[in-house]
Amino acid sequence: MHELLEYGFFRNALWSTLLIGTGCGLVGTYIVARRVVFISGGITHASFGGLGLAYFLGLSPLLGAALFALAAAFSILRLSAGGRFREDSLIGIFWSAGMAMGVLFIYLTPGYAPNLLSYLFGNILTVTASQVWLSLALGAAIVLFFVLFHRPLFYIAFDREYSRTHHVAIEWLETGVTVCMALCIVLCMKLAGIILVISYLTIPPTIAARFRGNFKQQLVLSAAVSCAGSVAGLFASALLDLPSGATIVFCFLLLLAACHAMRRRGKAPR
Repeated sequence: MHELLEYGFFRNALWSTLLIGTGCGLVGTYIVARRVVFISGGITHASFGGLGLAYFLGLSPLLGAALFALAAAFSILRLSAGGRFREDSLIGIFWSAGMAMGVLFIYLTPGYAPNLLSYLFGNILTVTASQVWLSLALGAAIVLFFVLFHRPLFYIAFDREYSRTHHVAIEWLETGVTVCMALCIVLCMKLAGIILVISYLTIPPTIAARFRGNFKQQLVLSAAVSCAGSVAGLFASALLDLPSGATIVFCFLLLLAACHAMRRRGKAPR
């Protein structure tokens, strides 16, 4: 393991894993509590359209994916809130449209076509130092956001009507969470890929919810589980020569299975 840390690309992947894992753990806790998990799936796949368009125009793929992710997130929230469209229908529309646009624009791009598998399933070799700094900035912003607003976010997640009667700024806070979620998804693509990003936002919070009833404790434990599973999966993928994204998700699943077994054993009659 010590030898792996001598490689710059692996150190970049490790730092990015820790930083993005922390952010996804916090944002995912709110998403799971709010029961809007599949919105993250729609945003993730919609961002692929921006990635393909950026390739076609010769721009930064990460920038294109971020812009499309933010546009899809706000479109789903605003159109569903107005009652003009069903939320699940919008998710399906943006999900399929983003993937179709991404494939189409990458196909139309002249010259060498990029390897789609690296974006669909992740590739630690593609994490750069600049992306680590972006992950640091985003991770710090997300931690600060949840430290300052974890209580009103708890109210919104579990009882929106109570939040309205107590004059909680629901729209502003949901906008903040949406931005955090969209940017987490985009930066997480390099590690887990578009297909597997949703696991970062769902499995660690699910594990945390089984052990902690307090929302603040769930936030901390979810971030810790996300980092632990990510690091374990990253080292395992390097040592066993396996795809990083799939290995990280498999480590999450092992942690979930182990935690479930511990809970069942603790509740078993003696």
